[in-house]
Amino acid sequence: MKRILLVLGASSDQIFMMKTAQAMGLSVLAVDMNPMAKGFQVADDFAVISTRDIQSLLEFIDNYQGKGNKIVGVTTMGSEIPDIVAILSQHLGTPSVSLESARLATNKYEMKLRFREKGIPVPWFQEIQSTKDLKQVVSERGFPLVIKPIDRSGSRGVFLLDEKCDMEDLLSKSKTFSYCGRIQVEEFLAGLQISTETVMYHGEGITPGFADRNYQLLDQFRPQIMENGGWIPSILNNNERKLVEDLVVKASLALGVTDGITKGDVVMTKEGPKMIEMAARLSGGDFCESLVPLSSGVNYVEAAIRIAIGEEPDLEALKPRFHRAVVNRYFFTKPGRLVRIEGVSEVLKKDWIKKLEFWYEAGDIVPQPLSHAHRFGVFVLVGQTRHEVDERTDWVYRTIRIVTEPYDS
Repeated sequence: MKRILLVLGASSDQIFMMKTAQAMGLSVLAVDMNPMAKGFQVADDFAVISTRDIQSLLEFIDNYQGKGNKIVGVTTMGSEIPDIVAILSQHLGTPSVSLESARLATNKYEMKLRFREKGIPVPWFQEIQSTKDLKQVVSERGFPLVIKPIDRSGSRGVFLLDEKCDMEDLLSKSKTFSYCGRIQVEEFLAGLQISTETVMYHGEGITPGFADRNYQLLDQFRPQIMENGGWIPSILNNNERKLVEDLVVKASLALGVTDGITKGDVVMTKEGPKMIEMAARLSGGDFCESLVPLSSGVNYVEAAIRIAIGEEPDLEALKPRFHRAVVNRYFFTKPGRLVRIEGVSEVLKKDWIKKLEFWYEAGDIVPQPLSHAHRFGVFVLVGQTRHEVDERTDWVYRTIRIVTEPYDS
């Protein structure tokens, strides 16, 4: 009988996971609300169901298994739904993080309360209900501050507050992004931001995913806080990296994740590393799909799948096989109607370009970027050193020209 892995989501974010599972000898069943999802072309079987429609998913699973099929695990990649994974896994009797861990990982306020309770260093934070609350915080703490929905990811509704901002307007906008309408304000931490991905197994953690995040466009997009990719290797020394790795393992355990994947956002401050937040899932984008495999030869998505189907992961395979510099960056452009993209063929001639994608076509309306979901495209490239990948990055940005024209709706 085929062993079937249920993958929640069938967008481009999940395709690498599907291909990894198939290479492991698993059959992939994908679900997505989009009938045109790209991943449906990769999956062995699929169904058009929203990944947030719990009742429909449970009914589908029961009907699917009633036909003699055997689902051996449930997982996802790049989708903030550990609660759905936990519910379906519990229904099937397959491994996953607990419902409580999933709850904490999808509620940034409760997450920080747990971190503080367990002695995990975090920025100062507070839930707020109104502009009056926010002004009171400003009068006590001053600027800069960050506001964010407690239940969203991908920078949605995350704003940097300073002396020039319209606090009432930004608070209102932030609330519109929240599913539950709850907002928190927190201290803005100065320092290098780091993304991590940790494989937790039997309470021990290994962190093969470790990248410096790029916020060089912070002033350009202010008050939105927009990341523009990252670098591997990190500029941190071995001792500093060890501090971060120890912190994200402790944070994982604080959330109750002893087996599975955790994705950490950390700032290296003058006082040491502090946790911004942590997700109980694999990242989307290029982190575990491109940056880590290209920089070290490690594919820890396989470890995530093995844990999800109740098998022991190969921890030795999480050790780097080589070291190479890798960078990913995004394209942003003026809003309007896309006319053309120039320079693509010239960039693709370079063997150090490993990925070049654009998410809009001629004639499409390009919106004002309000979150990571509004990036225009992406590229990934490799080199021997960070200096070399930085020079190559600058060349790509000089060579690609995105032409838009004003658009009146």
